[in-house]
Amino acid sequence: PVSTPEPAPEPTPEPTPSSVTLTLAGDLVMHTPLNDEALTPEGEYDYAPIFEDVAHYVADADWALCCFEGAFTGDGKWTGYPLFHVPDGLAYSLKEIGFDQVNMASNHAMDAWHEGIVRTLDVLDDAGLEHVGAYRTQAERDENNGILVEELNGISIAFLNYTYGTNGIPVPAGVEVNLIDTARMAADLAAARRGAPDCVAVCIHWGNEYERRENAVQRHLAQFLRRHGADLVVGSHPHVVQPFDADSSHVVLYSLGNFVSNQRRRYCDGGLVAEIEAVRHPDGRMSYSLEAVPVWVAMPGYRVVPSEVGDTMALPEAYALFREDVAEVLGGAYK
Repeated sequence: PVSTPEPAPEPTPEPTPSSVTLTLAGDLVMHTPLNDEALTPEGEYDYAPIFEDVAHYVADADWALCCFEGAFTGDGKWTGYPLFHVPDGLAYSLKEIGFDQVNMASNHAMDAWHEGIVRTLDVLDDAGLEHVGAYRTQAERDENNGILVEELNGISIAFLNYTYGTNGIPVPAGVEVNLIDTARMAADLAAARRGAPDCVAVCIHWGNEYERRENAVQRHLAQFLRRHGADLVVGSHPHVVQPFDADSSHVVLYSLGNFVSNQRRRYCDGGLVAEIEAVRHPDGRMSYSLEAVPVWVAMPGYRVVPSEVGDTMALPEAYALFREDVAEVLGGAYK
């Protein structure tokens, strides 16, 4: 009898790396002129035009986050510093341009007290935005140890968020704001690691306002977080750009500065948008690459312009100074 040859086995495909892109934006410091700018003739608040030039960085990412300083109070009495009470329209505009996550642990988390945190989180939920760092109840925090885990392109990332304080406004029993506490953070990071994520990202509100270099406390905290499993450390609060420390194994961004604000003085009138590509290799190892894009708030209109747009515009000398200052503080390492 004629034997039928066995079909050749299908070659096993070589495993390929998986990757995820993250866009990290700095502080949204919602001074009242920004709300005035966003007010439409119909009486609605639309902030999307402010972010039109940077929206592609947000929309094109697999995950995009920012830090919101303030509260959605819904009462029409919009206020700026020292208590930021902001129209709900901001949340819907952030979702519209492609943001996925809002960090809530900041020194302004308690700007509208207990009711403000509850309502702000309700608005973020309604807008379809994930949030981390503040909680309506202790039980809500305990449910996941303050950890937000996202599966992106098959890569799992755990996000955590902390602040140094709440401007002296006590956090009442019944709501939770994640404060910088090394014992608590070590426990949270241990809980995060038990879930075996591919990457752990800690967003942290720290440092001294208007200081262009990180201080010893920030450096020690960053080392502490790294020792306890953080791969990415994303700093906010100083309102100015501070240096970063990055290689293929980790990224520490000490301060992204302001994403948008009405702070017009030198160093405060812009910030960075950080683009991180996180790659999981076939052996399970993760690697990271960083692009830091300077963004500046141009007037009129509080238009947030990235460097590739700003460099083509006729902008005042303050913009050129901002670009030079960012280049100086980052040692030339920017896009």
